Parts: sequence; structure tokens; C-alpha cells
Amino acid sequence: MDVLNTLYSFTPSYNHSFRAQSPIGSDSWPSKRTLKSPKSVIRPQILIGYTSCLCKRTPTSPESAIRPQSPVRSKAWFFKNAPISLKSTIHTARRRWNYRRRRLSTSAIAQPLTSPLTESFSPSNEDEVEEEKDMFKWFEHWYPAAPEYDLDKRVPHAFTVLGLDIVVWWDKEEQGWRVFDDSCPHRRAPLSEGRIDENGDLQCSYHGWCFGSKGECKSIPQAPADGPPVHTSKRACAGLYPSVQQQGIIWFWPSTDPLYKDIALEKMPPLIPVLSDPSFRSVLSMRDIPYGYEILIENLMDPSHVPYAHHRLASNSSFWKSPRRGGKPLDLRLQNMDKLGFQGEGEKSSTIFVAPCIYVSKSTFTPSKEGKSQTLKSGTEEEKMKTIFLVFICVPVAPGRSRLIWAFPRNFALWLDRALPRWLYHIQQNLFLDSDLYFLHLEERKLQGYGQTNWEKACYVPTKADAFVVAFRKWLKKYSNGGVPWGTKFSGLLPPTPSKEQLMDRYWSHVVKCRSCKRALNVFRALEVVTQVLSIVFVGMLGVMAAIKRTPSTYLYVWNTLLVASALICCLTSRWLSQFIYKTYYFHDYNHALVK
Repeated sequence: MDVLNTLYSFTPSYNHSFRAQSPIGSDSWPSKRTLKSPKSVIRPQILIGYTSCLCKRTPTSPESAIRPQSPVRSKAWFFKNAPISLKSTIHTARRRWNYRRRRLSTSAIAQPLTSPLTESFSPSNEDEVEEEKDMFKWFEHWYPAAPEYDLDKRVPHAFTVLGLDIVVWWDKEEQGWRVFDDSCPHRRAPLSEGRIDENGDLQCSYHGWCFGSKGECKSIPQAPADGPPVHTSKRACAGLYPSVQQQGIIWFWPSTDPLYKDIALEKMPPLIPVLSDPSFRSVLSMRDIPYGYEILIENLMDPSHVPYAHHRLASNSSFWKSPRRGGKPLDLRLQNMDKLGFQGEGEKSSTIFVAPCIYVSKSTFTPSKEGKSQTLKSGTEEEKMKTIFLVFICVPVAPGRSRLIWAFPRNFALWLDRALPRWLYHIQQNLFLDSDLYFLHLEERKLQGYGQTNWEKACYVPTKADAFVVAFRKWLKKYSNGGVPWGTKFSGLLPPTPSKEQLMDRYWSHVVKCRSCKRALNVFRALEVVTQVLSIVFVGMLGVMAAIKRTPSTYLYVWNTLLVASALICCLTSRWLSQFIYKTYYFHDYNHALVK
């Protein structure tokens, strides 16, 4: 059973000469094997595009073996509807110093739950034992750094992923992208502030140390030529992260340990086949988000907030453009869950979460006679219908910070991507993200007071519309103690809340990292300057015409009128461009109370 078969159906091609791919959850289970050497790492490949969920176990370290899969829990595990009863007896043993024994007996009976989604998150003893043995290993998975299209090969690029500061740069010699630790071994200056020199090496701008494609130090200018070759020391090497380019995205393995230098030969990043299907068109985009990874995924898994948080911004569907009180119940159903994620179904979509980063939702529909979309069931007829995927890749950056890479592949209206520029898509998509950004940032800070393992105590989720959100929080608590393990680098506390204008700033969160928007911004800035100059020129010409002493005539009157009109139009255009640039590329406030 391959991952996401219900969401996407075509047979992938395997490149056995490069890597061995093994779809997670396949019907033919591989025989258990142990890793015979430290260089033998994880072989099963996560492959998105095919059915039920992610059931294979991967070793947590090169020394560990693949453990047998525990049986998949049934739906009854998630959908229980039974009264809660509690009868506990607490004893205090008699002490030698003759304390009196005390016995306290309490009992309480709760009413039947109104919804299965309010089931207690407290695990049983068996779950606790399993949790200790089978926790999700965050640092043993591939993570995306950025879409390749937006990276300039002339300069190094700084990113933070999972608390790790990395630098992505183009290796001219090997003709590929390299990912280094963003820290020079000399004095720990950031290599992302360096440059790619004439030899194609990454040079630190502090003291000029140069590093090759494998992290080796090529040159130390301060070392004498006739002295010992100090640049060959291991301490002079830059930290190298294994990296690959796949489906237009740069992925890296979050460990500089040489043990994992060939990890790409054993385990590749998750494949999302729809991104490679020529019958679908999609545009990859990226933006940094000022709230955490947990809140980001939780928000994307929640379709019921769209008609309210994104009012008048969604599609032409009558559901999304309904009045503010026009929401309706959503029947979201969880199918199965394990350490590698879970799968679910809704009324109009099928979804899957592939831990730790990928969330994909698929909808297939056809226009009805009334002009409304109708969702179709799977079958032969579905292949002829319109299909759209929502592909979200959510990257944990740091506490209170995350990064979203997204694409919306579709097999209809393909001409739009050829006719419309990429930056035009980003205008609407950034407005979509801004419309709930501020209150999600504040929500995260309110939840922090409850602790990361007490989400169910802080939130009341009585309806099935929250099924995927509850499932994600269950997964997070069971396999990761309720949150991302940041280690000792961060205290776990969220950073202070800046001003709303700084929080919703688009320039540093998106524009500087997006090639299309950066070019568009430069064009609009140039147009603004041109219109300002033209307005001044037209006013000057009007003054020159007035200074020339001529007998008034119809020709002179018409000419002066044209100059005044042109100057006014250029002035207004310049003013409009200034407002457009500010709202589109810097800050666009969204006040829900004022949106009709």
C-alpha cells in the first residue's frame, strides 16, 4: 500500500542505479534487516502519491535495526464515545516514625462525550512505553532549504532550518548546490556573508579563508607558504550537510557527521509525484512565517476557518464566499496514523501528512449545471475531471518561526501559468497568508502558557471539523512530546511580539527571497521614478510655454491643456505606484472588522 494512492495514481519510475526506493506502506513488506556497518543507513524511501499511510519503521541510528511494525490501530482508537469513570485510591504507607496511614478514595462519573474528538490525550501505560521506544527522530529526515528557482548562483544564501544556520551556495566545479554550516571554523563568522571567488570556492569575508565543495579548506592567507600545511587540518574544514536537488527544491540532511555523507544513496527526500507530472501545472513559492511550525501545520489542516479568516479572498465557490455566519459542519475523518504521519478524508478532499514537513490535500470536481463544483469519487471517470492539489511543505525554523513552501498543481486552466507572471500569483497568496497571520501569532503566545503537552486542556474541539488538527496534535504529543525538540540552542520561550507592521512585513519574509517579486519590485520602483520625472518635465514645459510671449491661440491653449493633464496623470500614477509598492511588497494590514 503506497502512500497517497487515493490522492494521486500513476506508476513512478525508479532509478535503481542511483538509489533504492521502497514506497512506505507497500503491500509487500521487506524482510527485517540490520545495518551491518556505520555507512549503511536507511534504505526505505518515503514516496508520496499513493495509498494508505506510512507504516514502515526506519532505524533511529546507524547502529539500530528496523523494528517490526506494530499493528495499525483501528478507527475505534480515534473515535470513541464512552463515559469516563475514575476511581482512584491513594495510599500513604506507614512510616517507621509512626505516621498514621491515610487513605483517600475518590470517584467521579462524567457525562457521555458530545463528540469523539474530545477524547483525553493522556496515553495508557502501553502507549508510554511505546512512546519511549518509538519517538520520531527529527534529525534523521531530509528538510527543504529553498526552491532552486529563487536562488542566485552568484551569491551564498543564508537559511535557518530546525535551529541550524546553513548557507546554500553554487559549486561551479561540481555544478551543483552545496549546503554548509553557516559558520567559518576560524572565528565563526557567517559564511553566508562571504562570496564565491574566482576559483569557485566559498570565501569567508572576515579573513579570506576559502572552502571547496566538500568543506575542505583550500586556503588560509595568514599561513606562511613555507610553514606547515595548517589548512589540511580537520579543524579547518567547514561543516558540510548532505544535499540533493529534487523536484525544484534543495533538500539537506541535518547532520554534518561524515557517517551520513552518502545518505542520498540510501534514502532520498520524499517524492511528490504530482510536482513532476507534465499534465499538471504548478508554481513553487516560499515565505517565512512569524509563528511556529505547530501553528502553521495546524492552520493548514483546518478548512473550516477559510470563510472567516480569509473572507472574500478565496475562490468563487458559494461556500467560501458565504456570509460570516454561513459556515457548515465538515465531516473530516482520520483513517490511520503512525510515527511517519497520518491520512484522512473529508467531504471534498483527501489529505495526508508525511512527517515532518509535507501536507498534501487533493480535490477532484466538475462544474455542475448550476455552476457549482461537485466532488467526485475515485474511479475511471475521475481521471477526466478537474483535479487540484494543495501541496504544503512546512519547515520548522526556530521557536515562533517557520517557513512555508507551497504549490497548487492543477490539470485545468494551464494557460494561466503561461499568461500570468509568477509575481502576480504571489500578490493574492501573500494577502491570503496575511489575513490570519497576526492573530495566529498571538494565539501561539496564549497557548504557550499551557505547555506544549497540554494543548487539549487549552482548546475545546467538539466537532469533526477539527479532526485533522486533533490528529496532528495527537501525533505530535505521542511521537515528539508535543513539540519540536530544539535541544539546548533555544530555551523554548517564544520571542517577543514586535509591532504589527514588523510582524507582517513582506519584504524580508518573502520579497528578498523571491526572484520574481524582487524583479517586479525593481520594475515598479523604476516606473515610479519615471512618472515622477515626467510630471516634473511636463510642469517645466508648461512654464517654458508660459514664458514665451506669444499671442494666445487655440493651438497654444490645447498644448497647455495637454501638458497640465499629462503632469497630473503622471503625478497621480506615481502616487498610486507608491501606495501599490508599499501594500504589495512591504506591509498590507488586514482588519477583519472592516472587511464587508
